[in-house]
Amino acid sequence: MSAGEHDAFDVRPSPEELLARYRSESSSPRGRLRLYLGMAPGVGKTYRMLEEGHRRAGRGTDVVIGFVEPHGRPLTIALAEGLEVVPRRSVEYRGVTVEEMDTDAVIARRPTVALIDELAHTNAPGSPRPKRWEDVEAIRDAGIHVVSTMNVQHLESSADAVATITGAPVNERLPDDVLLRADEIELVDMSPHALRQRLRHGNVYPPGSAGVALDRFFTEANLTALRELALRVVAQRVEGQLEDVNQASLRLVAERVLVLVDGSPACGHAVRRAAAVAGSLHATLVALVPPPEQVDALPFDRERDLREVLEVAVDLGAKTARLAPGDPVEAIADAVAATGASHLFVPHAPGRRLERLAHPPLGERVAERLPDLDVHLVVARG
Repeated sequence: MSAGEHDAFDVRPSPEELLARYRSESSSPRGRLRLYLGMAPGVGKTYRMLEEGHRRAGRGTDVVIGFVEPHGRPLTIALAEGLEVVPRRSVEYRGVTVEEMDTDAVIARRPTVALIDELAHTNAPGSPRPKRWEDVEAIRDAGIHVVSTMNVQHLESSADAVATITGAPVNERLPDDVLLRADEIELVDMSPHALRQRLRHGNVYPPGSAGVALDRFFTEANLTALRELALRVVAQRVEGQLEDVNQASLRLVAERVLVLVDGSPACGHAVRRAAAVAGSLHATLVALVPPPEQVDALPFDRERDLREVLEVAVDLGAKTARLAPGDPVEAIADAVAATGASHLFVPHAPGRRLERLAHPPLGERVAERLPDLDVHLVVARG
C-alpha cells in the first residue's frame, strides 16, 4: 500500500472517494437534495414531490420535471400538468426503445429545481451512467437543486432483509451513503391497512393486478416490517443531525456500534452482524480500521480482503475511523471512549485452550479491559 492510500482510513463521516468520481469541478454551489422516502410503492411519494414542485413554482421558483414515473395513476398524471417537462432521451436496447431521463438536457436547461423520481432506478444499458442517483449527482454538481423519491427496500443495508421478509429479490439498490448525504429526508408514512385499502380501490395498480399484489408483496406483515425499516432510516438521520450536540448529551439519546475491520476470515460476518444490531438499535455503525503501519504489514490477500469488507461496511451505512498506533486494546478503548459506543464486534478465530491461555485473543483482552462494554466475538461462517 502506498503512502497516498493511507487517507482511505482517516476519520470522516463517510468515505468521500466513493462519490468523488461522480463530482465535477464546477465552481457553482452544489445543488441540494431533498428526498421523499416511503415504505413501499403507493404511499404517495411522487404525489408529494409534485405538490412541492407546484408550491415552489407558485412562489416564482424555476421548476422542471426531469423524470416522473406516474405508473398510470390518474391523480399523479393530473398533478404533473402545469409543470415544465424536460424531454426524455430514447435508448435502444435489444430491439426495444426505452425512455430515460436526459441528464444533459436538464443541466443545459439550468432550472433552479428539478423533480426526479425513483432515485434508485437502474438506467438502460447504453446510458451515460448506470444509475439515476449518479445522474442526480451530476445535476447537483451543476448547481441545480433536486427533489427525488425512493422506497426503503432499495437501500443497500435494507435490501437483503427486505428480500428475506417479502420473498422478492431487490435488484435496484442505492448505497446508504447517497441517502445519508441528502440535505433533507422526509418520510411519507401510511399505515399498512390504509395502503392495502388504496390497492383494493385501484389507486396503486390496475384492479386486475391489485389482488396478486395484496397476496404477495403487500401483505400486512410485509408492510409492517417495511414501515419499521423506513422509520429506522429516518431515526438514524435524526441521530446524525445530533452530532453537534456535546458528547455527554449525545450518549443519552444515541447508540454507537463499533466493528473491527481487520481483513480476517470472520471480518465480513462481523460487519454484517454489527450492521444488523446497529439497525435494531437505531444506532450509528462505525468501522474501526488498524493504523497504516499494521495494514502495510498484512499479506496481500488479507489487505485486499480488508478493503473489500470496508467497502461493504460503507455500503451498509458505516462511518470509518482509523485506530491509533500502539497497543490495539488501548487504541480500541480510546475509540470506545471517543464515541461512547455500547457494542463492539470483533472478528474471532477460536484457538486451542493452551494457546488462548498463553496469548488471549484480542476480543477477550478488550472485554477484560472494558467490562461495561458489550463485546461480541464473531467467528467465520463455515
